[in-house]
Amino acid sequence: MPRFSTYAGFVKLEHTVFSLPLIYAGVRLGASHVAGQAGAWPPARVLLLVLIAGAAGRVMAMGLNRLIDAEIDARNPRTKMRELPRGVMTRGEAWAVVAVAGAVYAAGAAAIAPVCVRLALIPVALFAIYPYLKRVTSLAHLGLGLAWSMAPLGGWLAATGSLERIGQVGWLWLFSVLWVTGFDIIYATMDEAFDRQAGLHSLPAALGRRRALRVSQALHALAFLSLVALWRSQLGSPWSAACVGAVGACLVWEQAVAERAPELAFFQINAAIGFLVLGLVWMGV
Repeated sequence: MPRFSTYAGFVKLEHTVFSLPLIYAGVRLGASHVAGQAGAWPPARVLLLVLIAGAAGRVMAMGLNRLIDAEIDARNPRTKMRELPRGVMTRGEAWAVVAVAGAVYAAGAAAIAPVCVRLALIPVALFAIYPYLKRVTSLAHLGLGLAWSMAPLGGWLAATGSLERIGQVGWLWLFSVLWVTGFDIIYATMDEAFDRQAGLHSLPAALGRRRALRVSQALHALAFLSLVALWRSQLGSPWSAACVGAVGACLVWEQAVAERAPELAFFQINAAIGFLVLGLVWMGV
């Protein structure tokens, strides 16, 4: 159990709550498309496999991120107590966690549908590329948004087993890109001084905290409009409208506390947003 706790901390296991609701929102939309009726769900076997593959894929992605950034984390006062920099895990252990999670992810994807395993390397590649982006461009936050936006697309593929009409999940995909890009900018404000000193290209380091937060606000405003478009085009129930409003309120709250409490804005509020998005899709279809 102590080693499991170390490994769970290494991959921030609790952050799985960000991606799983978006995956299952994609599953819900895809299942309704396949069945041709509102409220449809795929078999319980598929739902379980989605949970396994989705969680394992995120563990692998975070493990890769920590390995790639280990040297930077060791120099950053905020992150130097992470598992690799402080020496409570070896790089061999870290690679073992990544390898096991990758094997589970691939097996889960293969068990769901052939198309899932054929495309399984796309999110892996995006998450592996993302840590290098901040070394060269201030648009690195968009790289994380694109990587996480694979969640609803993966859910759609799991439910349908096909790329046919995947554009039906387009508004949810766009919301994911904008939402995650916006909150990654908030998260980066905690490292503004270090990033500037280390020559890393985060948006707060390039523009300053306040101007970067204004960009984050604009992205979250567009994310909210994407959810409104999703509701108008495919959902439409009063209960799902209430969820859209709740997401909007959470985004406003997140931006209101972003400067003085970035940890609250990043984790607790965003965790709630993910489940509200699942709720609006669940009730809307």
